[in-house]
Amino acid sequence: MISGLFSYFLLGISLSAPLGPINVAQINKGIKNGFWNAWLVGIGAMIADVCMMLLIYFGITRIFEYEGVKLTMWLLGFITLSYLGYDSIRNASMNISEDISAQSKESLGKSFLSGFLIAVSNPLNIVFWIGIYGSILTSVINKLGKQEALLYSMAIFVGITCWDLFMATIIHFGRKRLNLNVLKWISIIAGVVLIGFGLTFGYQVIKSILSLLG
Repeated sequence: MISGLFSYFLLGISLSAPLGPINVAQINKGIKNGFWNAWLVGIGAMIADVCMMLLIYFGITRIFEYEGVKLTMWLLGFITLSYLGYDSIRNASMNISEDISAQSKESLGKSFLSGFLIAVSNPLNIVFWIGIYGSILTSVINKLGKQEALLYSMAIFVGITCWDLFMATIIHFGRKRLNLNVLKWISIIAGVVLIGFGLTFGYQVIKSILSLLG
């Protein structure tokens, strides 16, 4: 049991580690505002993941099989990530100078909401949870039962939480060693990356519309 839980804990870390929209947003918020804002981005994303896990656990994810729902999710992902990327670039100089010099910070609630919106509007995140977690859940339920499956699911989220905590800590202490010009370019690059992810989803929107029309 212990070894099994630990393996799922490591799975949670492994799922969080690859660079994606959430990690980029964490770096961006953490560079500008510090530890708590970076961590709250991760927590917001994790709450969205918990919601997805519960949908899968109770078997409600079939709604995502409909083409109209898929199109809506791609569109939300395009709008959300493109806006956050644009906002990061637009406010790069202003926010950093305020946050480092005048200590004017973005609210924790806004950082939390950013993480939640990125995760809940990211179709790739939804595909992951349905595909990978859905298969894991089915396997564990068949072997051990529903209660154990819920326990193993919690181990995954403990791993995700630990990774978010690690990221927030590294970003918080790392930002103090960088000058304002470097911080500005990090914010701009993070914005470009987020827009890049958004445009990828926008491409999927076009493909979905052409598929529906065809």
